[in-house]
Amino acid sequence: MSVAARLDELGIELPAVAAPVAAYVPAVVHGGLVYTSGQLPFVDGALPATGKVGAEIDAADAQGYARTCALNALAAAAQAAGGIDQIAGVLRVGGFVASDPSFTGQPAVVNGASEVLGEIFGDAGKHARAAVGVASLPLDTPVEVEVTFILA
Repeated sequence: MSVAARLDELGIELPAVAAPVAAYVPAVVHGGLVYTSGQLPFVDGALPATGKVGAEIDAADAQGYARTCALNALAAAAQAAGGIDQIAGVLRVGGFVASDPSFTGQPAVVNGASEVLGEIFGDAGKHARAAVGVASLPLDTPVEVEVTFILA
């Protein structure tokens, strides 16, 4: 099944590629891979929430934001690669969670990204990963995700 068909089956519509907020491009193709820049959970050009996970932001909400970040990354990768069906799988996910000092649930938050990629790519969506708690992120977003995709 093609990636486009799988997205349709799951009822997932990829968002428009988010405009960079600084001096970078959303994704770069190199050596059979597509590297995405860190993606924020933009929805229609706006962040759905700001603040720290474990304080202003609930972990379950942050998990949903990580899912949105992963879909934004997939959209950026598809654009860079020349179409969604040029993406064959996922190599690595890096997740950053702006965390209250007492919050230690970063892996569960980043699962929002990992799980949606697994739903889309099946076994080809299994990946290496980092889930890191940080003091702050750009624009006070609670979550940022970068993904390295494998080209078809």
